[in-house]
Amino acid sequence: MQTFKNQTRMRSLAALLLATLLSTSSVWAQSEAGLWMELGAEKKLSKQWSIGLEGDLRTRNNLKTLDRWSIGLSAEYKPVKYLKLGAGYTLLDNHFREDISYNTDGSYNNWRPSYWGVRHRFNASVTGTYKFQNNLRISLRERWQYTYRPETTVTRWDFDNSYWEDKVRSSKGKHQLRSRLQLEYDQKGALLTPYANVELYNSLAIEKIRYTVGTDFNLTNQHTFSLFYRYQNMKNVDADEYDPDMHYIGVGYKFKF
Repeated sequence: MQTFKNQTRMRSLAALLLATLLSTSSVWAQSEAGLWMELGAEKKLSKQWSIGLEGDLRTRNNLKTLDRWSIGLSAEYKPVKYLKLGAGYTLLDNHFREDISYNTDGSYNNWRPSYWGVRHRFNASVTGTYKFQNNLRISLRERWQYTYRPETTVTRWDFDNSYWEDKVRSSKGKHQLRSRLQLEYDQKGALLTPYANVELYNSLAIEKIRYTVGTDFNLTNQHTFSLFYRYQNMKNVDADEYDPDMHYIGVGYKFKF
């Protein structure tokens, strides 16, 4: 009887994941596809404290162009069973897209090719979690992050004067609040831990929304692989941070020791 109930819950969660995928299928034509790869390690220092090292690599332009790589350090503290606090730093190297500006008559003004640029990101988060008796776990994470882009000089083509010129991109800092609601089926000892979540990026207005469905493969207590699909819906984004809507296929691995 218990096995039948577990199978029913798994089918219900699978139906939810499929519905999320279908709800985004109509926007493929206006977006790009990319690959999202994650690699991480976590060390438990005590029942309350843990530290981690994370890295990721992403592509865009339908997997043709390397978009960014990053590496970060984090620490987490769990004062009580249902609450977790975290903080971290991430170094990001972004492949910024090319940019074209136009004159008032519609003719080309300047063209800035794509280029690589470093950013620094700091974050602090609080996560509340509750697990129901049917093995469903719901969590809400609120994360503040601050991203700093140092000043850099880039080269651009001036169509009006037909020559290359140097252009200084000023330094820029940005605060964002990231709110993530997640539902997962977490049965002790199970090989799979399927999950679905939605995350909102807010900086005075909703700038983007991420929808993710996937599963963790719990091979052992130390080794966990993951596979997921993520749709990134862009909303109110500054012109110099433009990205189209993105569809990601993601893979990940984490080692715990």
